[in-house]
Amino acid sequence: MTPYIRPQRLRVSAGIRAMVRETQLMPTDFVYPLFVVPGKEIKREIPVLSGQYHVSSDMAVRVAKEVYERGIPAVMVFGLPEYKDDQGSSAWDPNSPVQQAICRIKQELPELVITSDVCLCEYTDHGHCGVFKGQHLDNDGSIEILAKVALSHVEAGADMVAPSDMMDGRVAAIREVLDQSGYSRVSIMSYAAKYASAFYEPFRDAAGCTPQFGDRRSYQMDPANAREALKEVALDIEEGADIVMVKPAMAYMDIIRQVRDSFTVPVAAYNVSGEYAMIKAAAEKGWIDEQRTVLETLTGIKRAGADIIITYHALEAAGWLQL
Repeated sequence: MTPYIRPQRLRVSAGIRAMVRETQLMPTDFVYPLFVVPGKEIKREIPVLSGQYHVSSDMAVRVAKEVYERGIPAVMVFGLPEYKDDQGSSAWDPNSPVQQAICRIKQELPELVITSDVCLCEYTDHGHCGVFKGQHLDNDGSIEILAKVALSHVEAGADMVAPSDMMDGRVAAIREVLDQSGYSRVSIMSYAAKYASAFYEPFRDAAGCTPQFGDRRSYQMDPANAREALKEVALDIEEGADIVMVKPAMAYMDIIRQVRDSFTVPVAAYNVSGEYAMIKAAAEKGWIDEQRTVLETLTGIKRAGADIIITYHALEAAGWLQL
């Protein structure tokens, strides 16, 4: 018997497929990460992240212009400081690379959204995301410092701050300091469900923030837990988070979907360094088609429920989408 219902009818041409496509990936979905370093006229490829660069603040402006021209609405700024100590004091130094890059980019590109990563791991000599009291991480002392860091980024011109440390109560502490300082209109994108993942290794090399002892499993989430993610997200929203993030993305699409179904705030997902590096390495060996794989991956992250995707693929993907 000839079937009356033929789903293939809606797949027979590129035009029809475009008409019925359920998930539309666009450059406006992306946020592009920037790694800024001290100095001038520096653009140095990061060995563990092929196609990504350490840039000085002047070169960061040039990259940001390319980001803006490709229709990507935002950058996320990370920094490698000139000095480190046990308190991470360079993190709130107005002369540090992040603050300098934020200031310069905002002056040149006022319409580009500047998001800054707020954490201490890149700035502490021990490589952890908070400060220690004796042998133990000092959560409450850490959030006071993180709020100071966030304020320094906003004073430099950041439109949004993104605390990534996973200290308890840090969103509320940042929100209070920003509001009291007259920055109630600045938004917070919290790394709400950040897992203790093996997929961060290339980033740790790129940002110089590998822990000098122990690991981060005592404050980042256990990869086996899903219900805990919803608890963390709910707490951050209660404390004032405007956007919540799931990190990593590819191995946690179920978490992205659960967060999207459970909350009404915008949901971000971080397509992290290890995910990026695996695709790049396979593509360089000719094992996969890079363009198709990247766009399929990013579409999957969006289909899972992400409104915003932080990804190192952003520049290339935006170019491919505009062809």
